[in-house]
Amino acid sequence: MVHETKFYDILEVSPTATEAELKKSYRKLAIKYHPDKNPDGGDKFKEISMAYEVLSDSKKRAIYDEGGEQAIKEGGGGGRGGGGFHSPMDVFNMFFGGGGGGGGGFGGAAGGGPRKSKPIMHKLAVSLEDLYLGKKKKLAINREVACSGCDGKGGSKVETCSSCKGRGMKVITKQIGPGMIQQMQCPCDQCEATGEIISEAHKCKECKGKKTARDKKIIEVHIDPGMASDHKFTLHGDGDQEPGKEPGDVILQLEEKPHELFQRHGRDLAMRCDLSLSEALCGLKRVIKTLDSRSIIMSTKPGEIIKHGSMKCIEGEGFPTHRDPFNKGRLICIFSVDFPESLTEGNAKKIQAALPKVPQPTIPNPSEEVKLVEFDGEGQWKGGIQEEENGNEEQHGQGQGFYSQQEFQGGPQAQCAQQ
Repeated sequence: MVHETKFYDILEVSPTATEAELKKSYRKLAIKYHPDKNPDGGDKFKEISMAYEVLSDSKKRAIYDEGGEQAIKEGGGGGRGGGGFHSPMDVFNMFFGGGGGGGGGFGGAAGGGPRKSKPIMHKLAVSLEDLYLGKKKKLAINREVACSGCDGKGGSKVETCSSCKGRGMKVITKQIGPGMIQQMQCPCDQCEATGEIISEAHKCKECKGKKTARDKKIIEVHIDPGMASDHKFTLHGDGDQEPGKEPGDVILQLEEKPHELFQRHGRDLAMRCDLSLSEALCGLKRVIKTLDSRSIIMSTKPGEIIKHGSMKCIEGEGFPTHRDPFNKGRLICIFSVDFPESLTEGNAKKIQAALPKVPQPTIPNPSEEVKLVEFDGEGQWKGGIQEEENGNEEQHGQGQGFYSQQEFQGGPQAQCAQQ
C-alpha cells in the first residue's frame, strides 16, 4: 500500500504507473520546466527530477511507497555521496543521453531518448522494366556492428573515466572579464568522449578497443510495379551499431536508368516516333515492343495526315499505378517528320497535283526575281537596325534574339529528346 503520493502527483501519474509511463511523463515535464526553456521553472524542475530519480529505481520506489519521502531522506534512497540525491541536471542528462550546452544546459536534449547512429544512404539503379513489372533485388551493405569478440565492450576490463566521471563531457570554466565567468561543455580528451578507459593490455584483440567490427549484410528489396522512380525504402535498425547509441537505419533510394525508347512521366510513357514524309501523308504501320515484351501495332489510315511535332496517345498502354497495376496510364507518341533533302521535278509535279491547289500570286510588272540560299546563322538580331555613320557602326535593338522556329509557326513546338 502506498504511504503517500506526492512524487506521483509531481510526475502527474498514478501510484500504479509503469516504468514506461514514468519515462513518458518525466520526458514531457522535464522539457517543459527545463531552466534553459523556462526561466521560472527551476524549482519545479528540481522536484520533477527528484521524484523521477526515486520512482524510476525499483528499490527506492519500494521504500517510498512504504515510508514516504521521510523514509527516503533518512537514508533509504542514498545516491552518490551517501544519502543525497543526484543533481537535477545529472538526472536530465542521464535520461536524455548526456546532451546539453554549457554546464548541462538544454542543448539538443529535446529530442529525447538515446542517440541514434547516422543512417546509411544508398542509391539503387533500376531499369524502367523493373519499375514496370516489379522485381526483387539483393544488395550488400557494409556496416559497423558490435564486436563479437568482446560483446561490444571494447576489452576485458573497462573502467569509468575519472576525468569526466563517465559522462564523456567536461565542463570548462573560463574567465572572460572582471567578475565574468563562462562555462563551456566540451568532449573529454582523456577518454575521447566515450566515458570509459581501456588499457592497452585489456583491449579486445579483434576490435582493438573500438567496440565495433566491419560487417556485410545482404538486403533484399521488393520493387512493386508502378513504384515511383525515386522511391525511398527505410530499413530500421539495419545500419551501423555504435556504442551507447541505437542502431542506425539503412535508407535506399531508387534511381531510374535511362531507357532507349521510353520516358516515364508519372503514369504516362512518352516515346518519339520518326516518320518519313510518305508515312506522314499516306499512312503508317509500326510495331512497338512494350516494357512487358508484348508487341502492339500502331497504324493510321491512308490520307490521315500526321503533322511534324504532333502528339497522339494510346490509352491503357502507359505505366501501371502503384498498388493498382491493372490501372495504366497512356502511351504518348510524339511524331517527328523527316522531310527529304530534294525531289525530282517530275515527282514534285505529281505531289503538287495530289495536294490542294495553292493560289498563285499576281506578279507586278516590272518585278525582280531573287535567289534563296542557305542561311549561315550569323547576322543582325531581330528588331536590329545597322547603320553606318562616318565609318562607325551602331546596332539598335540588341539582345532580342533571332526569330525562333516556334515564333514562325505561331506557337511552341512539341519536342521529345531521347535520353
